[in-house]
Amino acid sequence: MKNILLIFAFVTTLASYTYAQKGLTAGSIAPSFSGVDQNGKKINLKALLKKNKSVVLFFYRGQWCPYCNKHIEELQDSLQLLTAKNAYVIGVTPETTENIAKTIQKTSAGFSIIQDKNDDIIKAYGVNFEMDNATFTKYKGYGIDLENNNGNTRHTLPVPATYIVDRSGKIKYVHFDPNYQKRASVKQLLTAL
Repeated sequence: MKNILLIFAFVTTLASYTYAQKGLTAGSIAPSFSGVDQNGKKINLKALLKKNKSVVLFFYRGQWCPYCNKHIEELQDSLQLLTAKNAYVIGVTPETTENIAKTIQKTSAGFSIIQDKNDDIIKAYGVNFEMDNATFTKYKGYGIDLENNNGNTRHTLPVPATYIVDRSGKIKYVHFDPNYQKRASVKQLLTAL
């Protein structure tokens, strides 16, 4: 019963904060970004698009989110199908490198994950929202300490969105849903690729 109440509280609280968010639309030019993944590999969108037909870019909230972990596991389980279509998969998160390591341990993710330390990528793609203090306190009561998880006091999380960027740098697919439980399925991604 406690888990059901926790899930309901997450959905109702986060839904109210993310309705104003819209994200980017299909046909838009994807904002360029660069970073370093969990293996120390330099990631640059433009460089990746020169080598790959497309980039599957998804945003997740953190290792504490069971829906994020499930989505990452599904992407990992189908990674060969995605890469067979010459797609490079990148996860972006505000969580610290230590917590990215926990995500990888929980999900066996073998693709690049970038810490968006200053929320630059999250903001560029229009998926950022900031929790108010009351919501932050509720999360902390559930054992989720965003300040510790993200290594800052901004209380910013991404809407768990997914974009496919084609070789020309345009966004050809968008999955953006304020309900953090809903994610792009691998089938949808493979169809869009």
